[in-house]
Amino acid sequence: MRFLVHWLIDWPRRVAGHLTWLAPLFARLTVGYVFLLSGWGKLHNLPQVTENFIGWGVPFPRVLTPFVSGVEFFGGLFLLLGLLTRISAGALGVTMIVAIRAAKWGDVDSLETLLGFDEFEYLALFLWLAIAGPGAVSVDAWLQRWYDRGSRGSGASVRTGQAFG
Repeated sequence: MRFLVHWLIDWPRRVAGHLTWLAPLFARLTVGYVFLLSGWGKLHNLPQVTENFIGWGVPFPRVLTPFVSGVEFFGGLFLLLGLLTRISAGALGVTMIVAIRAAKWGDVDSLETLLGFDEFEYLALFLWLAIAGPGAVSVDAWLQRWYDRGSRGSGASVRTGQAFG
């Protein structure tokens, strides 16, 4: 039994411990790229996207269309860089909730249907990024290290990882 625990639980945990930087980087690059392109496409086709928003019953479509398009474009860009990751993931998560409610809610007939929407999968990934953070390979992590070094020199006491990460 001890052998099984070692090979099936302990060994994979130790290997994964060396790769903690990879999951947030891969997640950020994947959804960042998708939403950068999506936002860019919406920004360059605002009249059609506004008509879609009107059809879905989104309130204030003439204001929210460029706003949401910008959130997608800049949120995607920031996720690619790992800059303001938690804020960007939170904002994009809200857009996914609104997208599900406005454009997909009529199609929901079961939990399985809801969980199968791409928007719900993106929402899950954004929630994870908003909570877990950008990971070590990110501008946020670099800013955190820079901030922590500056804080030590000024005599301030800051716990690592709390200000930005």
